[in-house]
Formats: sequence, C-alpha cells, structure tokens
Amino acid sequence: MSTRHRTASRARGGSTARKLTYLTLVAVAFFSALPLYYSVVVASRDNSALADVPPPLFPGGNLLANVSRVFDTVPFMLALLNSVLVSGAIAISVMFFSTMAGFAFAKLRFRGNRALLVLTVATMMVPTQLGIIPLYLLMVKLEWTGSMYALVVPALINAFGVFFMTQYLSRALPTELLEAGRVDGCTTWGLFWHVVLPAARPAAAVLGMLTFMSAWNDYFWPLVVLTPENPTVQVALSTLAAGYVSDYALSLAGTALGTLPLVIVFALLGKQVIGGIMQGAVKG
Repeated sequence: MSTRHRTASRARGGSTARKLTYLTLVAVAFFSALPLYYSVVVASRDNSALADVPPPLFPGGNLLANVSRVFDTVPFMLALLNSVLVSGAIAISVMFFSTMAGFAFAKLRFRGNRALLVLTVATMMVPTQLGIIPLYLLMVKLEWTGSMYALVVPALINAFGVFFMTQYLSRALPTELLEAGRVDGCTTWGLFWHVVLPAARPAAAVLGMLTFMSAWNDYFWPLVVLTPENPTVQVALSTLAAGYVSDYALSLAGTALGTLPLVIVFALLGKQVIGGIMQGAVKG
C-alpha cells in the first residue's frame, strides 16, 4: 500500500473515531439532562399528568402556579437563603483551611507529619452516622439546635479536602519556589498567602464546588438538628413530599427551584474547574 493510501486510511479512521466520540458525548449529555428536563415537564403540569399514556414530553402551563404553591406550602425562600449561606460558608472555609493544611502536610517538615496525615485520611472511613448522637448532644449543650451554627461549625474542614489539597500541592507547588521566597525574607504565612494560595486556585475551585454541592444536598444532619420553621432546601423538599398522597408536581417544582443555585454555581466556577482538571492532567 502506498504512503498516500495509508495516510488517507488513517485520516478516515481518525474522522470515524471523532464522530463516535462526539456521538457518545451527545448521548451522555442527553441522558444526563433528561431527568432534569422531565422534572421540569412534570413541575409545569398538574399531578394527574403522570398517569397520561404516553407521558407528556413538553412543559405545560402550570409552572408558575406550582412554584407559587411551593412558597405557600413551606418557607422555601428561607430554606434557599439558609442553604446558600450554609453551603457558601462551608465551601469557603473548607477551601481555605484545607489549602492551609495541605500546604503544611505537603511542604513543611515537622515531627509526626505523615502519621497525622494518615490519621486524618483514616477518619474518612468512619461513617458519619456514628457521630450523629454525640454531635447532637454537643449541639444541645451549646444551645445551637435549630440554628445554622450547628450546620456550619462541624463542617468547617473535612478530611477529603485536606487529602485532596495535600496531593495537589505536593506536585503543583515547586519546593524551589518556596525556598526562593524564604531567601527573599518571606515568612511562612507570607508564603502561604502570596505563593501557595495562587498556585492552589484551580484545585481549590474544584474542591469548593464539590463541597458546596455536598453541603447543599446534605439532608440527614439538617433534618436532625433543625426545626421545620427554619429549614434548608433538602428539609423543605422532604416536607413537600410528605403526605398521604404525594403531589409530584409540587415536589418537582420545589426540586427544580432547589437545583437552580447548583446550576448557577457550576456556571460561575465551571471554567475554573475545567482549567484545574486540565492543569492537573498536564502536570501529571
């Protein structure tokens, strides 16, 4: 086979591979977005639409009415505000303290460094449910039950964030750069603020988005420690779904409202997240 034929064959093979890749991505995106789209379809109709055969494929005209019923049934605006404040505070705190701890574990040398890191990672193996009772008793003693402090303070830092930032900084932050900063007279805090934080920004964006989503979707602990009059989004959604007969149109209208802030956060941080992933891939 001549060189020209081999080149043309490789070109056709590459074109076919690209088409298959794009088709796969389109299929994944379609099936990922389908549940969200169908929840909007049901949220825009009445409860009887679920029994229609074939099922409805396009939104109806009851979306605004169902959204209004959501706000009339539960204090959903308060729940949204509580979830935004709690998730935002937790995400910012975890990013900052995890970066600080990751810098210490990755680049500072002190006695017990590895043992403390192993102990921190080992706490990830303990189920959260095992600590619910003592944590609740502590909140009662502090008189924090029913308040947002009970959600924010126990989650100010987590083991996953520490491990994630330690792994990232150990590869992404050159030791020579820190040594150059020390030669220039920079303190450890100055190194963290002026060198470590800018270098950790891509990974911190990824960690912040993951932490925000985790805190936003948390249901069990807010259900235990909060009151129905002062809920988060997930607790309010569980109230919407309660009842002898489930009103799916009402529940999915609340779900669509509760998902909207996550979409906004991803739209704001998506570029940083993708940049962090690509930067990590190049460095790896």
